Amino acid sequence: MSRAMLRRPLLLAGLVLTTALSLVAILSLFWTPFSPAKMQITSRLKSPLEYGLLGTDQFGRDVASMLMAGAWNSLSTAAVAVAIGASIGTLVGLTVAARGGWRSAVVMRGCDIIFAIPPILSAMMLAAFIGAGQFTAIIAIAVFMVPVFARLTLGAATQIWTLPYVSAAIGMGRAEWKITLVHVLPNIAGQIIVQVTIQLGLAILTEAGLSFLGLGMAPPAPSWGRMLADAQTYVGQAPWLALLPGLAIFLSVLGFSLVGDGLRDHLDRRS
Repeated sequence: MSRAMLRRPLLLAGLVLTTALSLVAILSLFWTPFSPAKMQITSRLKSPLEYGLLGTDQFGRDVASMLMAGAWNSLSTAAVAVAIGASIGTLVGLTVAARGGWRSAVVMRGCDIIFAIPPILSAMMLAAFIGAGQFTAIIAIAVFMVPVFARLTLGAATQIWTLPYVSAAIGMGRAEWKITLVHVLPNIAGQIIVQVTIQLGLAILTEAGLSFLGLGMAPPAPSWGRMLADAQTYVGQAPWLALLPGLAIFLSVLGFSLVGDGLRDHLDRRS
């Protein structure tokens, strides 16, 4: 980590939050205080520290264990969805930027059409055909991510194609794909990485919203969004059931947003 990054407290705060989230998510694969799916009706709605670290829910399940397992489910869903969307969108943007012409207008209009369909509506349509679940959430989020990266890549790559050294490479007879890989992609990789980081936070938030509506992770797999949905009935009796998953979602989105903004400032030569 460079000294310039160390001088950015918000970036460091984001790195701390995202690192903590990742470590908790990985740890949940090997260990949780209790089984996240284990129900103990006799211990239902126990307050924090009365039973376990963060209490129990309406079925007697350990809230801390559910939050840990939910971290992995949320992070893995968001990461896979963003990876798919970024890969397809970047490929489309690079290809269209290399060819130019009417293709750019077609891609832009296609992106506008996809932006007009919210991920939640896409998930509802997918759920009607293939059923609700993690796969539905991943596809719905990924479809929305494709135009984000396509527009970003197309705009950035088009500018690179107008630079003198790229024109020189064209004059030397180099193939479009070689110019794209050697000259274009390395110069826009920083922007793509920043966008990936920001979209990870948005994907976690979207996954929580889909799970809240019953379109995300299928029971009994823990999910922060479904924990919030289940806690609505018990807000007055057990407010921690809503506060804890809500705080987890907030800190996760905040962490990735801070990292994205910090990286953008760090990679911007003008700053």
